[in-house]
Amino acid sequence: MNALNTAIKFFQDCGLFIYPSILIMALGVTIAVERFIFLSKARSENRKTWARVLPLLQKGEFKEALGLAGHSDAAIGKIVNNGLTRMQSPSRREDLDAAMEEGMMEIVPRLEKRTHYIATFANVITLVGLLGTIIGLIKGFTAVAQVNPAEKAELLSASISIAMNNTAFALMVAIPFLLVHAFLQAQTSEIVDGLEAAKMSFLNLVQRLSAEKASEAGAAAH
Repeated sequence: MNALNTAIKFFQDCGLFIYPSILIMALGVTIAVERFIFLSKARSENRKTWARVLPLLQKGEFKEALGLAGHSDAAIGKIVNNGLTRMQSPSRREDLDAAMEEGMMEIVPRLEKRTHYIATFANVITLVGLLGTIIGLIKGFTAVAQVNPAEKAELLSASISIAMNNTAFALMVAIPFLLVHAFLQAQTSEIVDGLEAAKMSFLNLVQRLSAEKASEAGAAAH
């Protein structure tokens, strides 16, 4: 109960500027949770889809792999589908790479979507907290000028304590937001790197299988 009462008194002492700070915090937390769920799901789906598609590619069963990738909602499915679709017509490695890169250009913005707002909110809430502190100090000094000299020290001390609550709350929110932003960026980079690695594996595999088929055709001709 003491902790709850302390928290309630803390918010009451912050004044009106605590409300925009709470709103910013709520928006940031909502985005962070949504992004975490989205990225976790994307990473899991990519791994499952690639684990199913890779054996088909290694066996040269491109039609089966195309059907599987085409019905997949995973990012890796989109990229592989682009590459396999391009293979339906005569193409070079550069053509396949360009087709898969086109898929990457669609996917990466979805992975990075809204994450940058968390860092922005961290900066904004810090500034809002500082503004609340400055306004609180101005009100405190204004009030001190109108009281008896004996009461000035006590009133000034109370006003400064109340004003600093805004900055304290802002920093308590901003610091975790920056850490969450860094974490989500790392998760996004990990997924993008995985997609790049899968793309290179696909291209190398297709090139190797094509070379083997060409070699077998040449041997059969002789």
